[in-house]
Amino acid sequence: MFHSPRRLCSALLQRDAPGLRRLPAPGLRRPLSPPAAVPRPASPRLLAAASAASGAARSCSRTACSMGTGTSRLYSALAKTLNSSAASQHPEYLVSPDPEHLEPIDPKELLEECRAVLHTRPPRFQRDFVDLRTDCPSTHPPIRVMQWNILAQALGEGKDNFVQCPVEALKWEERKCLILEEILAYQPDILCLQEVDHYFDTFQPLLSRLGYQGTFFPKPWSPCLDVEHNNGPDGCALFFLQNRFKLVNSANIRLTAMTLKTNQVAIAQTLECKESGRQFCIAVTHLKARTGWERFRSAQGCDLLQNLQNITQGAKIPLIVCGDFNAEPTEEVYKHFASSSLNLNSAYKLLSADGQSEPPYTTWKIRTSGECRHTLDYIWYSKHALNVRSALDLLTEEQIGPNRLPSFNYPSDHLSLVCDFSFTEEPDGLS
Repeated sequence: MFHSPRRLCSALLQRDAPGLRRLPAPGLRRPLSPPAAVPRPASPRLLAAASAASGAARSCSRTACSMGTGTSRLYSALAKTLNSSAASQHPEYLVSPDPEHLEPIDPKELLEECRAVLHTRPPRFQRDFVDLRTDCPSTHPPIRVMQWNILAQALGEGKDNFVQCPVEALKWEERKCLILEEILAYQPDILCLQEVDHYFDTFQPLLSRLGYQGTFFPKPWSPCLDVEHNNGPDGCALFFLQNRFKLVNSANIRLTAMTLKTNQVAIAQTLECKESGRQFCIAVTHLKARTGWERFRSAQGCDLLQNLQNITQGAKIPLIVCGDFNAEPTEEVYKHFASSSLNLNSAYKLLSADGQSEPPYTTWKIRTSGECRHTLDYIWYSKHALNVRSALDLLTEEQIGPNRLPSFNYPSDHLSLVCDFSFTEEPDGLS
């Protein structure tokens, strides 16, 4: 069914190139995670094609390449998306138009392209899914949700001061392939991202060819804009597979705190499953960072909860909330979500022995101020309407390594979280 536009993939990717039961990544739709110890194969033929495409891209005029250092002219010409300069001037560009007349990309071929670009880097680490099913049979395929703060390129290179991370590990032309490889390995049905500053020139064009519909909502005053040679503002992005879901409605929320509008945002979309006809709401957010802003985050969380209360009609519509909350489980904002009338539970608590404890970390980095190891990222879900069938285990300390994240192995300072959900048979029966 795919037309395999190999040269297009190459140009997009290579623009600047020189007891719990543990499960492997399962089934037909998840065959792409490479074995733990198998190096990435180099592909001379692909790289040669990519090099030729890259040279052609570099010959284009400066005006057409205004989207940043990792941009191919083919993005704007073929994907017909807005460029970053337009995006920064027009914050109303929240939903991208569906691309027309674009050939789909075979995910296996795109993965092959990524691995060709990454052939000099260590192989990605194997992570297993943990089977969390109880006696909750489902007649429909699970809904796989991926939550990930991917690290804005401008922040990684210009602001975050990862003192143990080599500069070469942060090169966008390779780091974007690491990000894509992680996404392709788990093939989520729904993808929730934070710190996205290459939406229009990378993720929207490529993911749309993989069958996703995307929405992007930038921060009004993105810190990326303070970095020289930035690629526009960062923000939250939400993607879903169009062959599985129909968009019912979409809300873009600028979060408030103490009645004031803030620099943090959220996207909330109501989707309908095409297989079952069931509706649910999926939301993505990124709350204010840094110590000392705990009350501010708490207020933002309360505002988001109120918005979601209205969108879900008082929890009548099942809800999944993904985000980098920048808050440990001891903070008030976490407690607000845990005790909300929306009846939410944190999915990754289910990996603990008692089902009550969050993971020891979802981010681990070393900055000039010292080592930072925190649990900040969460997937919340309506526990009365949804079951968590499995969850992706975290990288171990040994896998992460002494220099922590990001690294040549892993593209972000935050770990991706992935869960498989199914509907309960009695969605209206509160437990």
